[in-house]
Amino acid sequence: MIRKLAFTALFSAIASQSAADTLPEIEDLTLGFIKLTDMAPLAIAYEKGYFEDEGLYVTLEAQANWKVLLDGVIDGNLHGAHMLAGQPLAATIGFGTQAHIVTPFVFDLNGNATTVSNEVWALMRPAIPSDATGKPVHPISAEALRPALDAFAAQSRPFNLGMVFPVSTHNFEQRYWLAAGGIHPGYYSPDNSAGQIGGEVLLSVTPPPQMPATLEAGTISGYTVGEPWNQQAVAMGIGVPVATDLDIFPMRAEKVLGLRADFVEANPNTVKALTRALIRAGMWLDENDNANRMEAVQIISSPNYVGADPVVLANSMTGTFEYEKGDVRPVPDFNVFFRYQANYPFTSDAVWYLTQMRRWGQIPEAQPDAWYTETAQSVFLSDIYLDAAQSLVDDGLAPAEAFPFGSDGYRTEPSRAIDALPFDGRSPNAYIDSLPIGLKGDQRVIGNEVQG
Repeated sequence: MIRKLAFTALFSAIASQSAADTLPEIEDLTLGFIKLTDMAPLAIAYEKGYFEDEGLYVTLEAQANWKVLLDGVIDGNLHGAHMLAGQPLAATIGFGTQAHIVTPFVFDLNGNATTVSNEVWALMRPAIPSDATGKPVHPISAEALRPALDAFAAQSRPFNLGMVFPVSTHNFEQRYWLAAGGIHPGYYSPDNSAGQIGGEVLLSVTPPPQMPATLEAGTISGYTVGEPWNQQAVAMGIGVPVATDLDIFPMRAEKVLGLRADFVEANPNTVKALTRALIRAGMWLDENDNANRMEAVQIISSPNYVGADPVVLANSMTGTFEYEKGDVRPVPDFNVFFRYQANYPFTSDAVWYLTQMRRWGQIPEAQPDAWYTETAQSVFLSDIYLDAAQSLVDDGLAPAEAFPFGSDGYRTEPSRAIDALPFDGRSPNAYIDSLPIGLKGDQRVIGNEVQG
Protein backbone atom coordinates (compact mmCIF):
# COMPACT_ATOMS: atom_id res chain seq x y z
CA MET A 1 0.00 0.00 0.00
CA ILE A 2 2.86 2.31 0.86
CA ARG A 3 4.54 1.49 -2.44
CA LYS A 4 1.26 2.18 -4.29
CA LEU A 5 0.84 5.52 -2.53
CA ALA A 6 4.46 6.39 -3.25
CA PHE A 7 4.03 5.46 -6.94
CA THR A 8 0.81 7.51 -7.11
CA ALA A 9 2.56 10.51 -5.56
CA LEU A 10 5.50 10.12 -7.92
CA PHE A 11 3.17 9.86 -10.96
CA SER A 12 1.25 12.93 -9.78
CA ALA A 13 4.49 14.83 -9.39
CA ILE A 14 5.63 13.82 -12.88
CA ALA A 15 2.24 14.72 -14.35
CA SER A 16 2.30 18.03 -12.52
CA GLN A 17 5.79 18.75 -13.79
CA SER A 18 4.79 17.76 -17.33
CA ALA A 19 1.80 20.10 -17.19
CA ALA A 20 3.98 22.89 -15.86
CA ASP A 21 6.41 22.33 -18.71
CA THR A 22 3.64 23.03 -21.22
CA LEU A 23 2.18 26.12 -19.54
CA PRO A 24 2.71 29.45 -21.32
CA GLU A 25 5.78 31.25 -20.03
CA ILE A 26 3.88 34.53 -20.42
CA GLU A 27 0.12 34.59 -19.91
CA ASP A 28 -0.62 38.27 -20.53
CA LEU A 29 0.03 39.31 -24.12
CA THR A 30 -0.50 42.53 -26.04
CA LEU A 31 -0.93 42.04 -29.79
CA GLY A 32 -1.17 44.79 -32.38
CA PHE A 33 -3.26 44.95 -35.54
CA ILE A 34 -4.29 47.28 -38.35
CA LYS A 35 -7.99 47.90 -39.04
CA LEU A 36 -8.47 45.47 -41.90
CA THR A 37 -10.82 42.53 -42.31
CA ASP A 38 -7.96 40.06 -42.20
CA MET A 39 -7.31 40.85 -38.55
CA ALA A 40 -10.40 38.66 -38.03
CA PRO A 41 -8.55 35.63 -36.58
CA LEU A 42 -7.38 37.80 -33.67
CA ALA A 43 -10.90 39.05 -32.98
CA ILE A 44 -12.40 35.56 -33.26
CA ALA A 45 -9.75 33.97 -31.04
CA TYR A 46 -10.52 36.63 -28.44
CA GLU A 47 -14.31 36.65 -28.70
CA LYS A 48 -14.69 32.86 -28.91
CA GLY A 49 -12.42 32.25 -25.94
CA TYR A 50 -9.69 30.40 -27.86
CA PHE A 51 -6.95 32.49 -26.27
CA GLU A 52 -8.25 31.77 -22.77
CA ASP A 53 -8.57 28.07 -23.62
CA GLU A 54 -4.81 28.16 -24.14
CA GLY A 55 -4.14 29.97 -20.87
CA LEU A 56 -3.54 33.31 -22.58
CA TYR A 57 -5.00 36.66 -21.59
CA VAL A 58 -4.69 38.85 -24.64
CA THR A 59 -5.11 42.58 -25.17
CA LEU A 60 -5.66 43.61 -28.81
CA GLU A 61 -4.50 47.11 -29.76
CA ALA A 62 -5.15 48.86 -33.08
CA GLN A 63 -2.05 50.58 -34.49
CA ALA A 64 -1.86 53.79 -36.52
CA ASN A 65 0.15 52.33 -39.40
CA TRP A 66 2.45 49.47 -40.34
CA LYS A 67 5.66 51.22 -39.27
CA VAL A 68 4.30 51.97 -35.80
CA LEU A 69 3.15 48.35 -35.55
CA LEU A 70 6.55 46.95 -36.57
CA ASP A 71 8.39 49.29 -34.22
CA GLY A 72 6.08 48.18 -31.40
CA VAL A 73 7.08 44.55 -31.87
CA ILE A 74 10.78 45.38 -32.20
CA ASP A 75 10.90 47.55 -29.06
CA GLY A 76 8.78 45.13 -27.04
CA ASN A 77 5.73 47.30 -26.50
CA LEU A 78 3.85 44.63 -28.44
CA HIS A 79 4.51 40.92 -27.92
CA GLY A 80 3.44 40.25 -31.49
CA ALA A 81 1.25 41.59 -34.25
CA HIS A 82 -0.93 41.06 -37.32
CA MET A 83 1.86 41.92 -39.75
CA LEU A 84 2.41 42.24 -43.49
CA ALA A 85 4.01 39.04 -44.78
CA GLY A 86 6.93 41.03 -46.19
CA GLN A 87 7.70 42.83 -42.92
CA PRO A 88 9.47 39.99 -41.04
CA LEU A 89 11.52 39.21 -44.17
CA ALA A 90 12.50 42.83 -44.78
CA ALA A 91 13.42 43.43 -41.14
CA THR A 92 15.48 40.26 -41.01
CA ILE A 93 17.54 41.22 -44.09
CA GLY A 94 17.83 44.81 -42.88
CA PHE A 95 15.64 46.69 -45.38
CA GLY A 96 14.20 49.72 -43.60
CA THR A 97 15.10 48.44 -40.16
CA GLN A 98 17.18 45.59 -38.73
CA ALA A 99 15.59 43.00 -36.47
CA HIS A 100 15.09 39.26 -36.68
CA ILE A 101 11.31 38.93 -36.92
CA VAL A 102 9.74 35.54 -37.55
CA THR A 103 6.33 33.99 -38.08
CA PRO A 104 4.84 30.59 -37.22
CA PHE A 105 1.38 31.44 -38.56
CA VAL A 106 -0.19 32.99 -41.67
CA PHE A 107 -3.46 34.83 -41.06
CA ASP A 108 -4.89 34.58 -44.55
CA LEU A 109 -4.54 34.33 -48.29
CA ASN A 110 -5.69 37.02 -50.73
CA GLY A 111 -7.91 39.88 -49.52
CA ASN A 112 -6.58 42.87 -51.52
CA ALA A 113 -7.68 44.85 -54.55
CA THR A 114 -6.61 47.81 -56.67
CA THR A 115 -9.08 50.68 -56.97
CA VAL A 116 -8.92 53.71 -59.25
CA SER A 117 -10.74 57.04 -59.08
CA ASN A 118 -13.85 57.68 -61.14
CA GLU A 119 -11.80 60.00 -63.36
CA VAL A 120 -9.24 57.31 -64.10
CA TRP A 121 -11.94 54.67 -64.59
CA ALA A 122 -13.65 56.83 -67.21
CA LEU A 123 -10.34 57.06 -69.09
CA MET A 124 -9.70 53.31 -68.78
CA ARG A 125 -13.16 52.00 -69.63
CA PRO A 126 -13.01 52.37 -73.45
CA ALA A 127 -9.89 50.17 -73.50
CA ILE A 128 -11.58 47.34 -71.59
CA PRO A 129 -13.61 44.68 -73.44
CA SER A 130 -17.22 44.11 -72.37
CA ASP A 131 -19.12 40.86 -71.93
CA ALA A 132 -22.54 40.08 -73.38
CA THR A 133 -24.24 42.06 -70.61
CA GLY A 134 -22.10 45.15 -71.20
CA LYS A 135 -20.03 44.67 -68.04
CA PRO A 136 -16.20 44.87 -68.08
CA VAL A 137 -14.39 41.59 -68.66
CA HIS A 138 -12.14 40.64 -65.74
CA PRO A 139 -9.27 40.34 -65.09
CA ILE A 140 -8.46 43.85 -66.28
CA SER A 141 -4.93 44.35 -67.54
CA ALA A 142 -2.95 47.43 -66.50
CA GLU A 143 -2.59 48.09 -70.22
CA ALA A 144 -6.01 49.74 -69.92
CA LEU A 145 -4.39 52.31 -67.64
CA ARG A 146 -2.27 53.70 -70.49
CA PRO A 147 -4.92 56.21 -71.75
CA ALA A 148 -5.14 57.66 -68.23
CA LEU A 149 -1.34 57.97 -67.98
CA ASP A 150 -1.25 59.73 -71.35
CA ALA A 151 -4.05 62.10 -70.35
CA PHE A 152 -2.34 63.01 -67.09
CA ALA A 153 1.00 63.52 -68.87
CA ALA A 154 -0.66 65.83 -71.43
CA GLN A 155 -1.86 67.97 -68.52
CA SER A 156 1.54 67.82 -66.74
CA ARG A 157 -0.13 66.07 -63.80
CA PRO A 158 1.70 63.40 -61.79
CA PHE A 159 -0.04 60.03 -61.67
CA ASN A 160 0.00 59.06 -57.99
CA LEU A 161 -0.99 55.65 -56.63
CA GLY A 162 -1.20 54.68 -52.98
CA MET A 163 -0.03 51.49 -51.31
CA VAL A 164 0.29 50.71 -47.63
CA PHE A 165 4.01 50.01 -47.02
CA PRO A 166 7.15 49.49 -49.11
CA VAL A 167 7.33 45.75 -48.35
CA SER A 168 3.61 45.09 -48.32
CA THR A 169 1.86 42.58 -50.52
CA HIS A 170 -0.05 45.59 -51.82
CA ASN A 171 3.10 47.28 -53.11
CA PHE A 172 4.31 44.11 -54.81
CA GLU A 173 0.89 43.27 -56.24
CA GLN A 174 0.43 46.78 -57.55
CA ARG A 175 3.89 46.67 -59.13
CA TYR A 176 3.24 43.20 -60.55
CA TRP A 177 -0.04 44.34 -62.13
CA LEU A 178 1.52 47.47 -63.61
CA ALA A 179 4.58 45.65 -64.97
CA ALA A 180 2.45 42.86 -66.46
CA GLY A 181 0.64 45.59 -68.39
CA GLY A 182 3.90 47.14 -69.63
CA ILE A 183 3.95 50.05 -67.15
CA HIS A 184 7.16 50.59 -65.15
CA PRO A 185 6.44 51.16 -61.44
CA GLY A 186 9.96 52.38 -60.53
CA TYR A 187 12.98 51.12 -58.63
CA TYR A 188 14.42 51.45 -55.14
CA SER A 189 18.14 51.94 -54.53
CA PRO A 190 20.35 51.99 -51.42
CA ASP A 191 20.27 55.79 -51.60
CA ASN A 192 16.61 56.22 -52.57
CA SER A 193 13.83 54.58 -50.57
CA ALA A 194 10.97 56.21 -52.48
CA GLY A 195 10.82 53.43 -55.07
CA GLN A 196 10.13 55.83 -57.93
CA ILE A 197 13.38 55.70 -59.95
CA GLY A 198 12.45 55.35 -63.61
CA GLY A 199 8.78 54.90 -62.81
CA GLU A 200 5.92 55.91 -65.08
CA VAL A 201 3.72 56.26 -62.01
CA LEU A 202 4.48 57.53 -58.51
CA LEU A 203 3.78 54.99 -55.79
CA SER A 204 3.67 56.25 -52.20
CA VAL A 205 2.53 55.09 -48.76
CA THR A 206 -0.95 55.82 -47.41
CA PRO A 207 -2.29 54.07 -44.26
CA PRO A 208 -5.18 51.71 -45.15
CA PRO A 209 -8.06 53.47 -43.33
CA GLN A 210 -7.07 56.78 -44.96
CA MET A 211 -7.16 55.45 -48.53
CA PRO A 212 -10.75 56.41 -49.46
CA ALA A 213 -10.46 59.95 -48.07
CA THR A 214 -7.12 60.46 -49.83
CA LEU A 215 -8.64 59.24 -53.10
CA GLU A 216 -11.68 61.48 -52.65
CA ALA A 217 -9.40 64.47 -52.03
CA GLY A 218 -7.59 63.80 -55.31
CA THR A 219 -4.19 63.37 -53.66
CA ILE A 220 -3.94 59.93 -55.26
CA SER A 221 -5.67 58.55 -58.35
CA GLY A 222 -5.84 54.96 -57.17
CA TYR A 223 -4.59 52.56 -54.54
CA THR A 224 -3.98 48.94 -53.61
CA VAL A 225 -5.24 47.96 -50.17
CA GLY A 226 -6.99 45.27 -48.19
CA GLU A 227 -10.64 45.27 -47.29
CA PRO A 228 -12.87 46.97 -46.43
CA TRP A 229 -11.25 50.01 -48.02
CA ASN A 230 -11.84 49.07 -51.68
CA GLN A 231 -15.49 48.33 -51.03
CA GLN A 232 -15.71 51.56 -49.03
CA ALA A 233 -14.71 53.49 -52.17
CA VAL A 234 -17.55 51.80 -54.07
CA ALA A 235 -20.02 52.57 -51.27
CA MET A 236 -18.91 56.22 -51.29
CA GLY A 237 -19.18 56.37 -55.09
CA ILE A 238 -15.61 57.66 -55.46
CA GLY A 239 -13.81 54.76 -57.15
CA VAL A 240 -13.92 51.44 -58.98
CA PRO A 241 -11.88 48.33 -58.10
CA VAL A 242 -10.16 47.05 -61.26
CA ALA A 243 -8.19 44.03 -60.04
CA THR A 244 -8.06 41.77 -56.99
CA ASP A 245 -4.99 39.88 -55.89
CA LEU A 246 -6.76 36.73 -57.09
CA ASP A 247 -6.37 38.26 -60.56
CA ILE A 248 -2.75 39.35 -60.08
CA PHE A 249 -0.88 36.69 -58.08
CA PRO A 250 -3.28 34.57 -56.00
CA MET A 251 -2.94 32.25 -53.04
CA ARG A 252 0.06 33.76 -51.33
CA ALA A 253 0.50 34.57 -47.63
CA GLU A 254 -1.04 37.97 -46.94
CA LYS A 255 -0.74 38.79 -43.22
CA VAL A 256 1.28 36.85 -40.67
CA LEU A 257 1.79 36.69 -36.93
CA GLY A 258 5.00 38.69 -36.49
CA LEU A 259 7.13 37.94 -33.42
CA ARG A 260 10.69 38.72 -32.40
CA ALA A 261 12.93 35.68 -32.83
CA ASP A 262 14.31 36.00 -29.31
CA PHE A 263 10.76 36.10 -27.92
CA VAL A 264 9.95 32.85 -29.74
CA GLU A 265 13.12 31.21 -28.46
CA ALA A 266 12.47 32.27 -24.87
CA ASN A 267 8.75 31.48 -24.84
CA PRO A 268 8.08 28.32 -26.89
CA ASN A 269 4.97 27.29 -24.94
CA THR A 270 3.45 30.75 -25.26
CA VAL A 271 4.06 30.78 -29.01
CA LYS A 272 2.60 27.30 -29.42
CA ALA A 273 -0.49 28.29 -27.43
CA LEU A 274 -0.88 31.45 -29.48
CA THR A 275 -0.56 29.50 -32.72
CA ARG A 276 -3.11 26.91 -31.56
CA ALA A 277 -5.65 29.62 -30.72
CA LEU A 278 -5.22 31.33 -34.09
CA ILE A 279 -5.49 28.05 -36.02
CA ARG A 280 -8.80 27.40 -34.27
CA ALA A 281 -9.98 30.90 -35.20
CA GLY A 282 -9.06 30.34 -38.84
CA MET A 283 -10.92 27.02 -38.85
CA TRP A 284 -14.02 28.70 -37.43
CA LEU A 285 -13.90 31.46 -40.04
CA ASP A 286 -13.80 29.03 -42.98
CA GLU A 287 -15.84 26.08 -41.70
CA ASN A 288 -18.98 24.92 -43.49
CA ASP A 289 -18.32 27.00 -46.60
CA ASN A 290 -18.00 30.29 -44.71
CA ALA A 291 -21.18 29.72 -42.72
CA ASN A 292 -19.84 31.81 -39.83
CA ARG A 293 -18.82 34.81 -41.89
CA MET A 294 -21.86 37.01 -41.15
CA GLU A 295 -21.29 36.53 -37.44
CA ALA A 296 -17.62 37.38 -38.01
CA VAL A 297 -18.65 40.53 -39.89
CA GLN A 298 -20.75 41.68 -36.93
CA ILE A 299 -17.84 41.04 -34.57
CA ILE A 300 -15.15 42.87 -36.54
CA SER A 301 -17.44 45.79 -37.40
CA SER A 302 -17.00 46.88 -33.78
CA PRO A 303 -14.94 50.09 -33.35
CA ASN A 304 -12.53 48.01 -31.26
CA TYR A 305 -11.62 46.04 -34.37
CA VAL A 306 -12.20 47.33 -37.92
CA GLY A 307 -14.97 49.79 -37.18
CA ALA A 308 -16.59 49.70 -40.63
CA ASP A 309 -20.15 49.34 -41.87
CA PRO A 310 -21.16 45.66 -41.67
CA VAL A 311 -22.73 45.89 -45.13
CA VAL A 312 -19.41 47.04 -46.60
CA LEU A 313 -17.48 44.37 -44.68
CA ALA A 314 -19.86 41.66 -45.83
CA ASN A 315 -19.27 42.45 -49.52
CA SER A 316 -15.96 40.61 -49.51
CA MET A 317 -16.11 38.54 -46.32
CA THR A 318 -19.13 36.54 -47.48
CA GLY A 319 -17.71 35.57 -50.87
CA THR A 320 -18.75 38.36 -53.20
CA PHE A 321 -17.08 41.52 -54.45
CA GLU A 322 -18.60 44.71 -55.86
CA TYR A 323 -16.77 46.51 -58.67
CA GLU A 324 -18.88 49.30 -60.14
CA LYS A 325 -22.05 50.04 -58.18
CA GLY A 326 -24.36 47.11 -58.72
CA ASP A 327 -21.69 44.96 -60.39
CA VAL A 328 -21.51 42.31 -57.68
CA ARG A 329 -19.68 39.11 -58.61
CA PRO A 330 -18.99 35.88 -56.75
CA VAL A 331 -15.44 35.69 -55.42
CA PRO A 332 -15.64 32.88 -52.84
CA ASP A 333 -11.89 32.84 -52.21
CA PHE A 334 -11.42 36.58 -51.80
CA ASN A 335 -10.79 36.03 -48.06
CA VAL A 336 -9.31 32.66 -47.12
CA PHE A 337 -8.50 32.06 -43.46
CA PHE A 338 -7.87 28.30 -43.25
CA ARG A 339 -8.60 26.23 -46.35
CA TYR A 340 -5.89 25.62 -48.96
CA GLN A 341 -3.39 25.29 -46.07
CA ALA A 342 -3.74 29.05 -45.60
CA ASN A 343 -2.08 29.18 -42.18
CA TYR A 344 1.03 27.19 -43.06
CA PRO A 345 4.12 29.41 -43.51
CA PHE A 346 5.29 28.12 -46.89
CA THR A 347 8.94 28.64 -47.77
CA SER A 348 7.90 29.32 -51.36
CA ASP A 349 5.66 32.22 -50.29
CA ALA A 350 8.57 33.83 -48.48
CA VAL A 351 10.83 33.26 -51.48
CA TRP A 352 8.30 34.98 -53.76
CA TYR A 353 8.35 38.08 -51.57
CA LEU A 354 12.14 38.10 -51.64
CA THR A 355 12.16 37.84 -55.44
CA GLN A 356 9.96 40.92 -55.64
CA MET A 357 12.24 42.80 -53.27
CA ARG A 358 15.16 41.94 -55.52
CA ARG A 359 13.18 42.73 -58.69
CA TRP A 360 12.55 46.32 -57.59
CA GLY A 361 15.89 47.02 -55.92
CA GLN A 362 15.01 46.62 -52.24
CA ILE A 363 17.59 43.83 -52.30
CA PRO A 364 20.27 45.83 -54.14
CA GLU A 365 22.59 43.00 -55.19
CA ALA A 366 22.13 39.57 -56.72
CA GLN A 367 21.98 36.64 -54.31
CA PRO A 368 22.39 32.90 -54.96
CA ASP A 369 19.33 30.66 -54.93
CA ALA A 370 20.43 29.12 -51.61
CA TRP A 371 20.30 32.55 -49.95
CA TYR A 372 16.60 32.86 -50.78
CA THR A 373 15.82 29.47 -49.28
CA GLU A 374 17.89 30.04 -46.14
CA THR A 375 16.44 33.49 -45.55
CA ALA A 376 12.89 32.28 -46.11
CA GLN A 377 13.27 29.37 -43.71
CA SER A 378 14.85 31.54 -41.03
CA VAL A 379 11.67 33.66 -40.97
CA PHE A 380 8.74 31.40 -41.95
CA LEU A 381 8.85 28.79 -39.16
CA SER A 382 6.82 25.83 -40.36
CA ASP A 383 8.01 23.48 -37.58
CA ILE A 384 6.28 25.55 -34.89
CA TYR A 385 3.08 25.64 -36.92
CA LEU A 386 3.08 21.88 -37.50
CA ASP A 387 3.81 21.20 -33.83
CA ALA A 388 0.81 23.31 -32.83
CA ALA A 389 -1.33 21.65 -35.52
CA GLN A 390 -0.33 18.14 -34.38
CA SER A 391 -1.26 18.99 -30.80
CA LEU A 392 -4.72 20.12 -31.96
CA VAL A 393 -5.11 16.82 -33.81
CA ASP A 394 -3.99 14.91 -30.72
CA ASP A 395 -6.54 16.80 -28.62
CA GLY A 396 -9.34 15.99 -31.06
CA LEU A 397 -9.83 19.64 -31.99
CA ALA A 398 -8.86 19.32 -35.65
CA PRO A 399 -8.64 16.59 -38.30
CA ALA A 400 -5.16 15.53 -39.40
CA GLU A 401 -6.04 15.88 -43.10
CA ALA A 402 -6.53 19.62 -42.60
CA PHE A 403 -2.78 20.17 -42.27
CA PRO A 404 0.16 19.75 -44.66
CA PHE A 405 2.13 17.26 -42.59
CA GLY A 406 5.11 16.10 -44.64
CA SER A 407 5.21 19.22 -46.83
CA ASP A 408 8.63 20.36 -48.03
CA GLY A 409 7.48 23.97 -47.78
CA TYR A 410 6.89 24.56 -51.49
CA ARG A 411 3.43 25.00 -52.93
CA THR A 412 2.61 22.52 -55.69
CA GLU A 413 -0.23 24.29 -57.48
CA PRO A 414 0.58 25.97 -60.80
CA SER A 415 0.91 29.73 -60.96
CA ARG A 416 -2.15 31.68 -62.04
CA ALA A 417 -0.43 35.05 -62.23
CA ILE A 418 -1.93 37.66 -64.51
CA ASP A 419 1.12 37.48 -66.83
CA ALA A 420 0.94 33.65 -66.92
CA LEU A 421 4.64 33.40 -66.01
CA PRO A 422 5.33 30.31 -63.87
CA PHE A 423 6.92 30.71 -60.44
CA ASP A 424 9.22 28.03 -59.01
CA GLY A 425 10.37 28.87 -55.50
CA ARG A 426 13.30 26.49 -55.85
CA SER A 427 14.76 28.56 -58.72
CA PRO A 428 14.27 32.18 -57.67
CA ASN A 429 16.94 33.68 -59.92
CA ALA A 430 15.58 32.01 -63.04
CA TYR A 431 12.15 33.35 -62.10
CA ILE A 432 13.47 36.89 -61.58
CA ASP A 433 15.22 36.78 -64.95
CA SER A 434 11.98 35.66 -66.65
CA LEU A 435 10.13 38.83 -65.64
CA PRO A 436 10.21 41.36 -68.49
CA ILE A 437 10.40 44.47 -66.28
CA GLY A 438 12.70 44.57 -63.26
CA LEU A 439 16.29 43.95 -62.25
CA LYS A 440 17.96 40.81 -63.57
CA GLY A 441 21.20 38.96 -62.97
CA ASP A 442 23.86 41.22 -61.48
CA GLN A 443 22.07 44.48 -62.29
CA ARG A 444 22.05 47.24 -59.69
CA VAL A 445 20.46 50.65 -59.41
CA ILE A 446 23.16 53.28 -59.02
CA GLY A 447 21.95 56.86 -58.90
CA ASN A 448 19.04 56.96 -61.31
CA GLU A 449 20.32 54.28 -63.65
CA VAL A 450 20.36 50.51 -63.87
CA GLN A 451 23.88 49.19 -64.33
CA GLY A 452 25.27 45.72 -64.92
